[in-house]
Amino acid sequence: MSILNVLLTRDHLVVAVDTLAEDARTGAHSAGAKLLLIPQHNLALATRGSTQFFLRIYELALQASFRADFTMEQLSAELGLVVDQLWPNYEKAAAEAGLPLEQLGTELVLGGWSPKNGRMMATAYAKSDSQRPTRVQPIGGQLASPGEPLQAVTPSMAQAELMAHARLQSGYLNERMGRKVAGGQLLAGFLQKGQAVVKDLGPI
Repeated sequence: MSILNVLLTRDHLVVAVDTLAEDARTGAHSAGAKLLLIPQHNLALATRGSTQFFLRIYELALQASFRADFTMEQLSAELGLVVDQLWPNYEKAAAEAGLPLEQLGTELVLGGWSPKNGRMMATAYAKSDSQRPTRVQPIGGQLASPGEPLQAVTPSMAQAELMAHARLQSGYLNERMGRKVAGGQLLAGFLQKGQAVVKDLGPI
């Protein structure tokens, strides 16, 4: 469990995540990078769920980004298929480690500047079951995970509002789970044409 928020306009993209990572076997906490850039193409990849699975997806996306014919649109189209191909191996490894398969799940977001469309674009991917294909959803404006605590608030790219919303979400998740599953620092990626930066906005 963690936080994954996306705010998208034609010229700007903001992606915010928490950094709390938990070892699935021991429960030990650490700090995890759940938001990583592919800077030469002005793209960001972020996750909510398994960080190990995310890092494997990021590795493959980064490798693909070196292709001479690389485009954001092609990577967006391929990513769901890649998740489907890798998921059975992930389930197998989890089963061998004695982890309950019903707890497995990942949400991914790929977003950034599209030279082809002349605007910011983003796509969300969700996977939790090898029997069903990855759910792929183009993002039109906002995606909030979890979204329940933010139903009454107005989306905002302001840093103070990003922090306030993340604190609402982390409190909601931790109370619902009965233990600390979200928190740490709030990392936010701010992207526009020709610029992509990640900032640590502070503790949640």
